[in-house]
Amino acid sequence: MKKLLSIVREFLPSLPDAQVRPLGNGLINTTYAVAVDGEPKYVLQSINTAIFPDVDGLQNNIQAVTSHLRDKLEKAGETDIDRKVLHFLPLGGENGNKTYYTDTEDGKVWRLMRFIPSSKTLSEVTPETARQAGKAFGRFQSDLADNTTQLVEIIPGFHDMEFRLRQLKDAVKADPQGRVEGVADILSEIDRYADTMTEADRLRREGKMPTRICHCDTKVNNMLYDAVTGDVLCVIDLDTVMPSMVFSDYGDFLRTAACSTPEDEPEVDKISFRNDIFEAFTQGYLSSANSFLTKEEKDWLPFAVALFPYMQAVRFLTDWINGDTYYKIAYPTHNLVRTKAQMRLFEKVMEQMPELKKYVASLC
Repeated sequence: MKKLLSIVREFLPSLPDAQVRPLGNGLINTTYAVAVDGEPKYVLQSINTAIFPDVDGLQNNIQAVTSHLRDKLEKAGETDIDRKVLHFLPLGGENGNKTYYTDTEDGKVWRLMRFIPSSKTLSEVTPETARQAGKAFGRFQSDLADNTTQLVEIIPGFHDMEFRLRQLKDAVKADPQGRVEGVADILSEIDRYADTMTEADRLRREGKMPTRICHCDTKVNNMLYDAVTGDVLCVIDLDTVMPSMVFSDYGDFLRTAACSTPEDEPEVDKISFRNDIFEAFTQGYLSSANSFLTKEEKDWLPFAVALFPYMQAVRFLTDWINGDTYYKIAYPTHNLVRTKAQMRLFEKVMEQMPELKKYVASLC
């Protein structure tokens, strides 16, 4: 761990002896806790540049967002700011404005943030945690609604349905594994809804649907909770924060949280849409976001619930046709199973669309 400690000292040149040990089991970045006198004080993280090649853009996005949130907390008279917004440390010395370090030996890129004490994450989704998540992510969007800094689209086309359908079309045309014939029925069903599911993209281009700063990876474990009170402290994992539509945070959460099964359930008859999670998350979200959302955004929230399983089905099917080059698979037909599961969830949401619209309208 001597090498890791030397990297920490690029940010904190006068740091005394410290212990560096693995932290968490994240799938994207590699993370370590840095302890001083046995107490964790910092979090050291290696940025996955294969997924986030624009490190300048990534860190500038995060800095713009955290600075804006910190300013809001200061103006509100918050006394516990360092536990309610992430803080990334600049490099020491003459590079003091830069919040990442590139190791010249292996090219790895590192960043250091303050450890938030007496905090925890949760993984189980219940109506109550869904309500808390909705409130936290809605407040996150609301607090950033007046941010004027131009953020980079750190993963271009990430939640762009038109782009995802173009990728599928290209895969079908190339058909590198000869798999297209076997999924003709799924392709037909996707095509049937293509115009409907890209309508929001068209409205955005026409200026009728606002672009917002969104988290774009809304999961219940992307928040920190107070270990004593259980209250939400702050939203974390800000790598995917970028310009998008509010649907990115609302619909993406419900795609996983309100599904009765994992996203790769092979027995599609077991798949259902959990209205209790939908209602709780929507209550929390609108309690924070109602004040800044436009009428169009509110009207289209139910659309987002259908959009994300549809989009994920398109992405899984694209990868299946291409020969499983993007998503990790556990068995040969894994991406095809995922595709069918997401299409069934999409069907279940569409069946309930009138009720979903009625419920959202009742809270607006």
